Formats: sequence, structure tokens, C-alpha cells
Amino acid sequence: MKTINRAILDTACGLAKEVEAKAMLIYANTAVELPEGLEDSCPFELVLVTKDNNIPERFVNKCRVVTVPNVTLTRMGQIKIAVIKGIAAGMFAKGDKLVCLSGVPRFGYVDSIFVIDVGKEFEILTSEHFTDISQEVYPEVFGAVINLALELAAQGREGRKVGTTFIIGDHEKVLQLSRQMIINPFLGYSDEERNILNPDLKETIKEFSALDGAFVLRNDGTLITAGRHLSAALDSKDFPQGLGSRHIAAAGVTSVTKATAVVLSESTGNVTVFKNGMIMVSIEKPT
Repeated sequence: MKTINRAILDTACGLAKEVEAKAMLIYANTAVELPEGLEDSCPFELVLVTKDNNIPERFVNKCRVVTVPNVTLTRMGQIKIAVIKGIAAGMFAKGDKLVCLSGVPRFGYVDSIFVIDVGKEFEILTSEHFTDISQEVYPEVFGAVINLALELAAQGREGRKVGTTFIIGDHEKVLQLSRQMIINPFLGYSDEERNILNPDLKETIKEFSALDGAFVLRNDGTLITAGRHLSAALDSKDFPQGLGSRHIAAAGVTSVTKATAVVLSESTGNVTVFKNGMIMVSIEKPT
């Protein structure tokens, strides 16, 4: 494993230098034995992607860390989540080139190299027009919503598939363009009690995900309501083909507000992020 990791990482480092990469991302859970000296030899930013935030001591303060949910993801799924979270955190911007290494965790070594041009790569950011969300949504809130959506995609609820929508930011305008379908289950609770970053709230949110309608959140993660029907919609001619009403509603409301939408498809289990009425990224269902 050390030999394979060293060979692939040497190749990736050479490639990163050649393309003048902004950063190299390594899915650390697939590289259980990262070569010695890697943290000092890279002339570009090193980003470790991990499920458990557990990285070798020698990398502390020498790299940045992006956490992903503890679900089984495809190689491309690992990279998509890392890149989109990095964008939300302001780590990557339009025009940055990234060299990304991924693999299958149980093998214990990286086996795939991807070169990503942020904002142009169709497979990663399916919107041709790059949109920066880092100024409008707290990155930790965006990350928590993505993690929760992917956990729901992988696990469902009580053995059944679920589909739901999270609308983050510009909540006052979103509320004007939507209506309540049920009694607001978060009404009367303090901001701290109903913040998506509160770990005690996770199971409650998963339970409410089975309800019709969307969750609406402030940009700081405070849940305003659940069971919200989104009224804004795009004309069919302006919308990508093959997606259903939940996605159309999310695209519609983000086209007329500054909100970001994260949609979990009940039928496919894919998680899609919308901004400015466009698909920013779509992540395949975890297994």
C-alpha cells in the first residue's frame, strides 16, 4: 500500500505542478498510510478529505481539512462533496485548478486522480455559470445540510425512502414566496434549540423529512419552519429535463431569491444543490 500510495502521490504532485494547481485534495480514508514528508514537499495547498476528522499528527497546521458524511460514496461522490464544501467555505474560487485523489476505503490506497477546473468542469459543477455561495450561507451550515441529506439518502427513514428540500438563506423572501402546509413544528423554540448545528436536533429533522414540503433555514442554520410549500416555479423551457416537481420548486425559489436549495430525490436518492435557479452540483446516492 505504501508503494502504491507513494507512486500515485508522486504522479499527482508532478501533475499539480504542471497545471499550476491551487490545491491537491486527498481522500484520507483511502490512504491510511500517507507517505512521510508529503506535508512538507507540496508547493501547493494540501487538503485532506476525511469522514472522521482524524488526520495524522504531522499534518496538523500544515493542511486544511474537509469533512464528509460517514456514508459509502463513489469516487466521484467523494470529490464532488469535497469540492462543493470547499467552495462554500471560500477555499476554492472560479478558475482554480485542483488535483484530487480518491479510491475505495477498504483497499487502503488511492487509485484515481481527477483534475478539476473549478467553475468549468461539467461533471463537478453542472451549472455552466459558476456561483459563489460562500458569502450568503455559513459554510458549516451548508456542510451540515449536505451531510444530513446524504445520510437520509443512504439510510432513508424507518426503512423507507424519503425526499425533502432544505432552503438556506434569504428566509424572509422565501417565506413570502411560500405557504405553510402544516403547523410550524419549530415555532416557540429558542434559536439554539432549533439550529441545524445542534446535534440533538438531527433525529427530529430526519423525522420531519417524511413530511411534504420544505425546510426553511436562516443562513446561520436556525430552522424557521418545515412543511413549507414553495410557490415560485420556473417555466419548463428554462429547466433541465428529467427532474420532478420538488426540483422545479427549488430551482424556482432560488431563481428569485439569494437562497441556496439542497434537494434529496425520493426516487433516485441523489442530492442536488441549486443556486440562482440552476443546478450547481448533483451527488449520486450513497450506498
